Amino acid sequence: MSYCINPHCPKPIDLANANNPICRNCGSQLLLQNRYRVLKQLGQGGFGNTFEIDDGGKTKVLKVLTENNSKAVELFQQEAKVLSQLNSVGIPKVEADGYFTVLPKNSSVPLHCLVMEKIAGVNLEQWMEFRNYQTISEKEALNWLKQIVEILALVHAQKYFHRDIKPQNIMLRPSGQLVLIDFGAVRQITTTILAGNSHTRIISQGYSPPEQQNGYSVNTIANFPKYV
Repeated sequence: MSYCINPHCPKPIDLANANNPICRNCGSQLLLQNRYRVLKQLGQGGFGNTFEIDDGGKTKVLKVLTENNSKAVELFQQEAKVLSQLNSVGIPKVEADGYFTVLPKNSSVPLHCLVMEKIAGVNLEQWMEFRNYQTISEKEALNWLKQIVEILALVHAQKYFHRDIKPQNIMLRPSGQLVLIDFGAVRQITTTILAGNSHTRIISQGYSPPEQQNGYSVNTIANFPKYV
């Protein structure tokens, strides 16, 4: 079927739209970029909604920004840029043309869209809930830690840092490979941050470090004690 992503569509789920290029209820495009057909909504919250889409027989994920303020758009575009630059099994794949905008019928406000790889599996929060929060072995813990460190090393090598690492943002593929997701809070390393000045605070209670919660970075190299 085709799901209409126009937020003002009176009937976004309509079986009669199955093969239509245009929504019969609001007149908006259903075949996005003449390529992607939206199948169903996967979730909503924060600044965007996520959908499952078909790309020529391959299932992918579409993120649609629901906030249109300049800061939200900037973060969304930055996420698209970072993901398209990184190539790793531990990061969702985004093609160079994965970011685009769609203008719904009779609207002057564009929808910002990002198509990415659909990660098979569950996030670590869901995984722990399913196991009733049982502990894992030391070997498994070290394996996961090694995977995350390798993923972050790749991100940091591009002079970005994630800022929102938590179980909900780490997917576990059936193969056992971890995947870091939700790069909406990513920030480029700048001289302002390296100098320890204040910056935008994005906090996940229980997971964000103190300096992030306080809005000030800490130069660990400069503050590392020197021994003679």
